[in-house]
Amino acid sequence: MAWDLIFWVLCFFINIALLASSFYQLLSLSDLEADHLNPFEATTRINSIVLPEFLLQGFFCLSFLLTWHWFMFIFTLPITAYHLMLYLNRKHLLDVTEIFRDLNTEKKYRFVKLAIYLLLFTVVLFRLVISAFNSLHDEVDVHTF
Repeated sequence: MAWDLIFWVLCFFINIALLASSFYQLLSLSDLEADHLNPFEATTRINSIVLPEFLLQGFFCLSFLLTWHWFMFIFTLPITAYHLMLYLNRKHLLDVTEIFRDLNTEKKYRFVKLAIYLLLFTVVLFRLVISAFNSLHDEVDVHTF
């Protein structure tokens, strides 16, 4: 049971990183829209974290597959597949010259990702609490005999 708790703690921190990445990208796009950032700075900031986010999401999905958490795997599979499709079509990076034309679309995409990661956060947090409770409960049972 301790491995299950360690796995969910790891998933919790990976999910926090994905949430922070998505929020940072959304914040950069909002700053660009409000003219607090120039297009070069905004695209440089976003493009520097896109690939690590894709890799982390892929690892997240693969870890659910390898640990036989089928519901979580199926829940994370669509966004991982979409990230893979963007990467293979070379549309994962923002273009400086076309950022203003694609600004609303990119913001909607980041909002959807943020909503998915928030929903995933609640499920992971729930599973973490259940795993911690079960781990403590099993530990108490072992010491009572």
